[in-house]
Amino acid sequence: MSFSVTPSSQVDLLGGSPYVSYAYAYPHKTAYRELKPRPLLSELWKDESQKALFLYLHIPFCEFRCGFCNLFTLSRPDQSLPAKYIAALRRQATAVRQSVPEARFARLALGGGTPTFLTTEELKEVFGILHDIMDVSTTSTPLGCEASPATASLEKLQYLKAQGVDRLSLGVQSFDDQDCGGIGRPQKSKDVIRCLDSIAETGFPTLNLDLIYGGERQTMDSWIATVETALKFRPEELYLYPLYVRPQTGIGRLQHQWDDWRLTAYREARSLLIDRGYSQVSMRMFRASHAPKLEGPVYCCQQDGMIGLGCGARSYTERVHYGTDYAVRNSAIEGIIGKYVSQSDAEFRSAEHGFELCDDEQRRRHLILSLLQIEGVSLAEYKARFGTELIEDFPQLAELEDRGLLVQETTRIALTPEGIERSDAIGPWLFSPQVNELMEQYRWE
Repeated sequence: MSFSVTPSSQVDLLGGSPYVSYAYAYPHKTAYRELKPRPLLSELWKDESQKALFLYLHIPFCEFRCGFCNLFTLSRPDQSLPAKYIAALRRQATAVRQSVPEARFARLALGGGTPTFLTTEELKEVFGILHDIMDVSTTSTPLGCEASPATASLEKLQYLKAQGVDRLSLGVQSFDDQDCGGIGRPQKSKDVIRCLDSIAETGFPTLNLDLIYGGERQTMDSWIATVETALKFRPEELYLYPLYVRPQTGIGRLQHQWDDWRLTAYREARSLLIDRGYSQVSMRMFRASHAPKLEGPVYCCQQDGMIGLGCGARSYTERVHYGTDYAVRNSAIEGIIGKYVSQSDAEFRSAEHGFELCDDEQRRRHLILSLLQIEGVSLAEYKARFGTELIEDFPQLAELEDRGLLVQETTRIALTPEGIERSDAIGPWLFSPQVNELMEQYRWE
């Protein structure tokens, strides 16, 4: 069999922009729709393998919203809202645990938003939910947590470390105050450095730093200086994100575009990191040679499931991806969170919004999530999972090979360096017509 694909004329991989859309998941959340009738979680999970799931907990609050941000997060929430949210989170976790009692977790993550927006006492309540309801040992299961320089106090960092957080991800974006102003991020580099000093004092096994290139006021000198400053803190991981101008964001409303030199900025930073001993994992991710060896149960994002807790979190079974509704504007997010905190226990036992993956979409997801990694797609793993040959299912991959963006080996196919730097065009190029249509119809709020 073979599967249809977005025509290559829609996304010109060579002549057009390499920056179409970040395919960090498939399908994108803007392809989700209300599920009618709402399926019970117990039914969605009854035939799923539950031995090595990912548990993700979403904290949808931030001290401010950056001009580039389209995450599901509410800036400056009412002071009473976090407590109401945590109470709802406890109810949801109880309903999920009762619906999926056999679930065991190989990986944990706290994201947002900004988990460190919560007070230390509120963080203790969140970890109580993980321990007491989800029956997770946070000190023996790999656990990542996102943080921001403005909210990650030494007290919070020490508490997170004591609870078993072994990977801390800090959204730095830039060490240049002028750059930060250009992307709508009210941040001072001296505060970021102070936070990084506290992180070093606390001693997390893995520190990840997120950086952004392509801002209006950024120069090549300031970009390389930001990467050099980041390297002084010897992060185990670095993510390099190209700036995107998205609907309903602060920058998006300005109608500017910054596509002139992002590819050059990426290449310069990539060369610098490789020279400093970092290995490239994907277009965005680089891992240091001194990073600890990944241990614990093996989790495969292409195949294994995920349970998401919290408003804005998503859950993945093999055939259904589901979560709450999505928005970007503060007012719309406030309404969705308000609905979440008022939900009954019974409502938490079913899925609200989602997308059902047919056989075609399951194959496509496996292909996209694997191909956009440096390792590429194992042909044997694909056949073992689906019983078919990858190249026969997706003959359009030959076009990537003809353009020098993909190589086919005996055991796998993988993108070339030129293909990796065009990941954000190749990913959307492989989206199904159905997903593309749903995304185009989505009304941004």
